[in-house]
Amino acid sequence: MEITAVAFDGDDTLWHNETVFSMTQERICELLADHVDAAVLEERLYEIETRNLRLYGYGAKSFVLSIIETAIEVSDGSVTTAIIREILDFGKAMIEHPVELLDGVRACVQQLADLDRYELFVITKGELFHQESKFARSGLDDLLGVEIVNEKDVGTYDRILRRRGIVPSAFLMVGNSLRSDILPVLEIGGTAVHVPYPLTWAHELVDPALLAAHSWHEIGSLGALPDLLASLDAGEP
Repeated sequence: MEITAVAFDGDDTLWHNETVFSMTQERICELLADHVDAAVLEERLYEIETRNLRLYGYGAKSFVLSIIETAIEVSDGSVTTAIIREILDFGKAMIEHPVELLDGVRACVQQLADLDRYELFVITKGELFHQESKFARSGLDDLLGVEIVNEKDVGTYDRILRRRGIVPSAFLMVGNSLRSDILPVLEIGGTAVHVPYPLTWAHELVDPALLAAHSWHEIGSLGALPDLLASLDAGEP
């Protein structure tokens, strides 16, 4: 079936995100260097982040709460209020960090919008207020709709498509995460386009065996998406 709807992931597909988290984590390692080795801290932080996802969800606020919990744990409760205050300041800086589009994003989205043949929107997961803010500051809100969700799984995509009246075979998702943007879309019968980002959070990695039964597309940047869509619409393999 002809593709009629194209959705984009937000973080690390349209705008930079993981670089901000990585930079903040490096600063946290330096801040807590007297209490714990950086490698141990990163391991414990990931364990606590993963455990807290069901309570806090995704995003900068969840990240900061997990950092504070980790700092208390690795310091055996001796972490000072001054350090906790500094961690909170790091979190505020993350939330207020400028939204920086990846190269070619605006041109790609504008080109597809000018065709007037696709329903274009963003599907991004994370804390509602922060994601709304990033989308508004991205400068893409005049071209794209937006769906902000707590998780990206088969159920989430199915609900979005049903609500929008889109059949899976007419849906194409573009994103950097194999776990969130590619695998669940393939499982519901949609088309997926992977755009790798230099940094990937460990939680977004998947066992390659889970993808072995599927086929998807991969491009180096969003600048290649219009040509890929044209070839798909033309029925080319």
